[in-house]
Amino acid sequence: MAQPPGIHARKAALRLLDAIMRRGETLDTAFGAATKDVRKFEDKALARAIASEVLRWMVDLDAAIDSATKINLPGDAKARMVLRMMLAQWLRLETPPHAVLATGLPLLAGGPRRLAHGVFSTLTKQELTLPDAPTLPADVADRWGERAGPIASGLAEPPPLDLTLKDAGETEIFKAKLASDSLMPGHLRLPRGENVEKLAGFGTKDGGGAWWVQDLAASLPARLLGKGEGHHVLDLCAAPGGKTLQLAAQGWKVTALDISKRRLELLKQNLKRTGLEAGTVRADALAWEPKHQFDAILLDAPCTATGTCRRHPDVLHRIGQRQIEEMAELQSALLERAQGWLKPGGTLVYAVCSLEEEEGEAQAERVTLQPHPITQDELPEGLSPTSAGWLRTDPGMLPDHGGLDGFFIARWRAG
Repeated sequence: MAQPPGIHARKAALRLLDAIMRRGETLDTAFGAATKDVRKFEDKALARAIASEVLRWMVDLDAAIDSATKINLPGDAKARMVLRMMLAQWLRLETPPHAVLATGLPLLAGGPRRLAHGVFSTLTKQELTLPDAPTLPADVADRWGERAGPIASGLAEPPPLDLTLKDAGETEIFKAKLASDSLMPGHLRLPRGENVEKLAGFGTKDGGGAWWVQDLAASLPARLLGKGEGHHVLDLCAAPGGKTLQLAAQGWKVTALDISKRRLELLKQNLKRTGLEAGTVRADALAWEPKHQFDAILLDAPCTATGTCRRHPDVLHRIGQRQIEEMAELQSALLERAQGWLKPGGTLVYAVCSLEEEEGEAQAERVTLQPHPITQDELPEGLSPTSAGWLRTDPGMLPDHGGLDGFFIARWRAG
């Protein structure tokens, strides 16, 4: 029997969700294997969209499913996951119910198929709706406290596509070329869903590798180091290289260090595409010893990445206190080492794409260098430094412009 159109994307989404929820893989690392049998770009994108919406709205989807069953399905039951997918397609991706049934029920057999049909039909007849913002998992809401509500409001929609330009002076040119918005010089914002490699300025033939994909918040740490004017900067934990590219474009002589061979290869590819230059070092930052001190160091430290929950909603379900504590211990060790590698008068910028205070404020409080507070005029309109001169962003900020990732950033000078 011929399979209904679109079934391959649904099977891939189911594999993707299984890898995340049962094996603890990340959305990114699981994506390749989950979609290996899917050929079309559009079908791969659909598989990711289905999985992402399930992860984003899982608490609310589960509440709806439980309201339509006499006995609650186990949390890891295949029928529950398929129902989550079916509801996400109907409620979030605006897939007609008949198409949802045609592509969802073949994922099940026997009694679970009949159960899923009955639950989905009941909820469609009830004209189920979702809240304005996703309900966060209870442990996440407890961790984020009073920030949880505003952050959740920023998770309701997937993020737009942000680009960082190699030459900030070309902002208006590329703003027109790509029909995009801009929130500060050197930044462009486009609607999500664009095929990046087909945009003007991606390849060397149509603009010289004029930009790279980078969330607005992720672009701020390198911006806070300013113009390099030929001075030496160490980009610690650099790959896949967005901040390395920024620093090179700002005139720094960059040493980009990372432990991952695969991610360093991505960095080198981006350097080649953009025509920018940086030295690369593959090493463990906890064991490596530099041959000289640096004028500046950017430590974009490994972290739980909970601040990327708009584009990686798997972190809402994968990350707990154990992972936070492990990352905080690593960050403390990296900060301790980095402080000793600065020249007198040199600048250290520390950043994490995490919403956890243990990885942000608690780390900054232990640094013994002279604070170099972040100022209002260094930031996009709508963002402000804290009273301590640090910067904390979250997905609920800049709501009228499409939001941004969650980051913590702090800056110091060596005496």
